Order: sequence, then C-alpha cells, then structure tokens
Amino acid sequence: MAVSRKLKSKLGTKKSGGVLNIMGCINGKSVLTEEDIDFIAKNTAMDRSKVEAQYQNFLSQHPDGRISRKSFHEMMKECYPGTDTEKLERHIFRMYDTNDDGHIDFREFMIVLYIMSSGSPEENLQQIFRVFDINNDGAISLKELKRIVKDLFHLINEKDADQASQDVVATTAFTEMDENNDGQVSEEEFIKACMRQKKFSTMLTLRIIDIFVSE
Repeated sequence: MAVSRKLKSKLGTKKSGGVLNIMGCINGKSVLTEEDIDFIAKNTAMDRSKVEAQYQNFLSQHPDGRISRKSFHEMMKECYPGTDTEKLERHIFRMYDTNDDGHIDFREFMIVLYIMSSGSPEENLQQIFRVFDINNDGAISLKELKRIVKDLFHLINEKDADQASQDVVATTAFTEMDENNDGQVSEEEFIKACMRQKKFSTMLTLRIIDIFVSE
C-alpha cells in the first residue's frame, strides 16, 4: 500500500520504509460492532463491505481482534532484522494505541492506516506528533525529543551519533519547533515547523516516516 506520498513529497524524500507496509498487508476475537463499522467507514471513506472484508483479513492473523505488543515487536523485527528495535517500537506503537490499553484494535489500526495512506500531509503529521509526545499530554518537551533522538539514532545505527551530536540535533530541532519560546512544542507548532521544512525538524520526521511508511 502506498503511504504518505504527499507528506514525503512535501518534506522532500523518496526513500521507502517498512512497518506500515507489513501491517497494511497482514491479514487481530472481538466483535466488530455496527458503531465500529460506521465510525471506520465515516473516517476512512471506505464503504461498509470493505470495512468488514478488512476486518476478516485482520482476524485471520489476530484471532482475538487485537495486535499485542509482542506481535508488534515481531513486525518490527521483520522490518529490521538483526537490529534492536525495542526502544523505538514503543514510540511507534503509541501512535496506534490511542486509548493506551496496550493493544492495537481493528478500529485504531484502520484509522491510522487510512490517514497515513490517504490523509493530507497535516493529518499525517498529527499522527506522527503522537510518536514524539511520549507522555500524551499534548505537547513535546525537550526531554521527550532527546529521548526520541537517542532511540531513533540507536535503531538506524547512525555512525558518529555520540551523545553530543544527539543533543545538538534534539536541541536545534526543538528550537525550530518552539515558535513561541514557551519551553514546549504544541501540535500546531510541530506541524508548522515540518511543513515549513525546518532542517532538523524535517530530518527527524522523515526518519520516523521511513520506519513505518512505504512508497
């Protein structure tokens, strides 16, 4: 499934990624309610028959109707064999697990999948903001950004990524994003910095995209 091409075009990249591609092709036993079907259809522009077909596909791989952290870990390992993905996968998992119950249900899965494949660049960035907002308080702190940078550099085996260079990346990106200098980055500020292609903000966002997005 082609994912987030508009955003990647906006930010200036053409590299492929992985996790969302695997998740989009996998085939999660809770009952899919009429409310769930209506919600997904309304928020994804899919008709009800397609939603139900996708759900049966989801159940074939996740019979209990949910993706566990363990299953998600296996997906990340498949994308990055031989790499320690454990730290960063917690951040990516959080983007899907909107109710913070430790599982990704079909409704959560489909909404994120649709937004990242068919949403606007702004909608894509709203989802990615959740990766950076570790404590889910609606803002990114410098401490949170430093942690993301550290875990991201660890995953991609960045050469010369010592503590000093990581701090420079995090601090510079934070300064770019924190437009009103109040010591935290709102969702609006985050989106604005990325859409304006601020250097370090864009670099970090693209690296997050390349983890779970495919061409």
